[in-house]
Amino acid sequence: MDSQISFTANPKNDDEGDLSFETGPTQTARGNLEAGSRIGVILPTYCEAANIETLITEIESLKLNLSVMVVDDSSPDGTSNIVRRLQKKYRNILLVVRPRKSGLGTAITEGIKTFLYMKEPPQYVVTMDADYSHNPKDIPKLVAVAKKGHDLVIGSRYLPGGKTVKWSPIRIMISKTANKFASVMIGARLRDYTSGLRCYSLRLLRRAINELHSPTYEIQIETIRQAVKKGCCITEMPITFSNRKLGKSKLTLNEIKQFVSYVAKTKFEDYLGIPKYIYASKAQPSNEIVIEFFHSRMRARLNEA
Repeated sequence: MDSQISFTANPKNDDEGDLSFETGPTQTARGNLEAGSRIGVILPTYCEAANIETLITEIESLKLNLSVMVVDDSSPDGTSNIVRRLQKKYRNILLVVRPRKSGLGTAITEGIKTFLYMKEPPQYVVTMDADYSHNPKDIPKLVAVAKKGHDLVIGSRYLPGGKTVKWSPIRIMISKTANKFASVMIGARLRDYTSGLRCYSLRLLRRAINELHSPTYEIQIETIRQAVKKGCCITEMPITFSNRKLGKSKLTLNEIKQFVSYVAKTKFEDYLGIPKYIYASKAQPSNEIVIEFFHSRMRARLNEA
């Protein structure tokens, strides 16, 4: 029997947030935008020609009321052409082609925004790798758990019953260390912060979309952090994660550094109460404003101590 653990954050306030979007999708999705599917599946791709057809076929075989959205970064191996061919067979496939390789985080955010802009957005959105690291058969399991009232369901490798396959001991050690670090910094009682197989509720996505700015793998931490801050219910269910069956790993040392830097920065932001414009605004504040802001927040923290 599948096990799971749950965590519900205490929101800092009761504000539901502005349900309007600061920016919409940057690229146009091609396909049936009026499908009215209950479930949306986002597949970020770059050079997944060896996997994408079989993966989509397996997802279609689940016979769920879903739409599949492929967000492709102009893969030179023709991934998008395969998806276009599949669109002639399946009317529930959407394709977003971006002009260049722009990162996992922005691909997921682009997919979420596209779903949210639909007249009838999916009630649940699943994100997963397109390289067969994740099992498509876990999609209905994730959705079933989400339907019990959870806003974020994470497919966990480190929950009892979960596991990784074909990973070296060093890779497992790095992953577990990263998750321990994230757990200490973010504070949610979770085992797996970095898993990419997830199911989000429409409620969470509407409340969090304007806060999602991560370009790469740290999007996994950012979505958990926003769920915690919004007071949403988070849970995990065990999955088996298989190392890429085809192709090479995309994880780089630079992305690991970005992950550590992002988690540390967000903890610092939360501690000082730094508003997002300090880091996210296009119109950067002056050095004097930033220095005065930090001084005032440090004085406030010292007075609280």
